[in-house]
Amino acid sequence: MDREQAWNLMTEYTKSDSLRKHMLSVEAAMRFYAKIFGEDEEKWGIVGLLHDFDYEQNPSLEDHPFVGVKILEEKGYPEEIRRAVLAHAEHTGVVPETPMEKSVFAVDELTGFIVAVALVRPSKSIMDVKVKSVKKKMKDKGFARNVNREDIRKGAALLNLTLEEHIGNVIAAMQGIAKELELE
Repeated sequence: MDREQAWNLMTEYTKSDSLRKHMLSVEAAMRFYAKIFGEDEEKWGIVGLLHDFDYEQNPSLEDHPFVGVKILEEKGYPEEIRRAVLAHAEHTGVVPETPMEKSVFAVDELTGFIVAVALVRPSKSIMDVKVKSVKKKMKDKGFARNVNREDIRKGAALLNLTLEEHIGNVIAAMQGIAKELELE
């Protein structure tokens, strides 16, 4: 189980550039939080990279991420990775319990929201995104309306962080891969 294998699996199932970038964002945020919690960055990164790999082919709530988890099981991915993938989505019924599970839930919606904030900036650069800007946009219900703001708040609480700390952490993580995200 290494990043290259996870990348190959993700790209085999996901052709959408924007969905691939989302998974890269979640990977970066997961690695950031693994460092904070003193955990295995590689393992946490793999969870981030694979959490939505089946979504493009199986977008319904009945199928995603269940189909992906079945594929991961067939490929020999450990239970803790599969469970974390399930924990990223409330509709699975898997309640995030471990720091890794809580982190993937916490960063999933927020990464997409931060990208949306970056894209409306004149520079279209994540380097110009500030915590204050993200919080302000969260109040605008019409902005990125498909992003569940309550999940973002719940995620920060799960990690025992203020919303500001959590947003700041995820922005910092994503700024570290700005080039890959094409948000320099």
